[in-house]
Amino acid sequence: MSDPNDVVRHHENTVLPVGEHDITDGGPDMVQFVDGDGNRLSTNAANEPYAGIVEAMTPDDARALYRDLALVRRIDAEGHALQRQGELGLWPSLLGQEAAQVGAGRAMRPQDYAFPGYREHGVAWCRDVPPENLLGMFRGVNNGGWDSGEHNFHLYTIVIGNQMLHATGYAMGLQRDGVVGTGDPDRDAAVMAFTGDGGTAQGDYNEALVFADVANAPVVFFVQNNQWAISEPNHKQFRIPPYQRARGFGFPGVRVDGNDVLAVYAVAKTALDAARAGQGPTLIEAFTYRMGAHTTSDDPTKYRIATEIDIWREKDPIKRMRGFMETKGYADPQFFEDIDAEADELAARIRKAAQEMPDPELPTMFDHIYADPHPLVERERADFVAYHESFEAEAN
Repeated sequence: MSDPNDVVRHHENTVLPVGEHDITDGGPDMVQFVDGDGNRLSTNAANEPYAGIVEAMTPDDARALYRDLALVRRIDAEGHALQRQGELGLWPSLLGQEAAQVGAGRAMRPQDYAFPGYREHGVAWCRDVPPENLLGMFRGVNNGGWDSGEHNFHLYTIVIGNQMLHATGYAMGLQRDGVVGTGDPDRDAAVMAFTGDGGTAQGDYNEALVFADVANAPVVFFVQNNQWAISEPNHKQFRIPPYQRARGFGFPGVRVDGNDVLAVYAVAKTALDAARAGQGPTLIEAFTYRMGAHTTSDDPTKYRIATEIDIWREKDPIKRMRGFMETKGYADPQFFEDIDAEADELAARIRKAAQEMPDPELPTMFDHIYADPHPLVERERADFVAYHESFEAEAN
């Protein structure tokens, strides 16, 4: 029998004193293929298991990923601008996290299912959710805006970490449906659950990992460690980084450079392949950075310094992917100009759609609360309608 103290000894040299975590260096365990300037890194112990996947990728693959990165960033920028112009009530930006989300999203197969938090606009793009549909909830005109069954992309979850339990339960359902480990690539399915570093401190998150391990569920937990849980830094969330904590639950954990889309894709593909094959869960920690505010109601200048942002700006995922492609000769200037023009068209389409979204009839907020009619909800609906009609009566 193994000594449980081995786990403690294993981590003794990796636990840093509170306040001394380096939030700009992912360390030697981090899987990375392209540096901040776009240079292809040599094979090492961390990235060697995934090198074959990256080497097999074609120039067309690289161009497609770059297009995703650029368009997702423009969707995010438009959402931010619309909120500042009063068209949206709130917007949670993903600026800086595009590679983490696109790499993971593109590693999924059509039959896989994604459970997002509320910042996964890039994953939504990869699951073919029209970007206009992301805006409805933040404009306050619907409760989600897309058919999750059509896209295998669950509605956004505002309660931090709650989606991890949903994901684990769904993954256990896939086992019972007999679509795990059959060897049929068009049938076998897996689940990917997304949260941030702050989500790892939630009870729902940890309970989900326990259930996933004991059930050997086909789920990949994807933690975007963007260094800040709103205003709380990593060292106030955990002493052991998320990827190492997976071992305590009984399954593998991997840290990947979340700003390197090639590395994220390779690691996510490997984990999803294993899950579909019946090999159980994996935890991926995408080491990245939230370049903007937590949401448009947040002011990050109150709790972090400009130097930190400057360091991460040099690690920008789009900058490095463009550098990689130019070095490899995968794209000419016209390609990048065409992508920029497409982004402009997409932004105009999103803006028009947001401004033309009709307000819902007020009583509809009471629809679909329960599967069947509920007397309390019906009374509340009647009171709500009567209240608003009273203003019309006064006006007349």
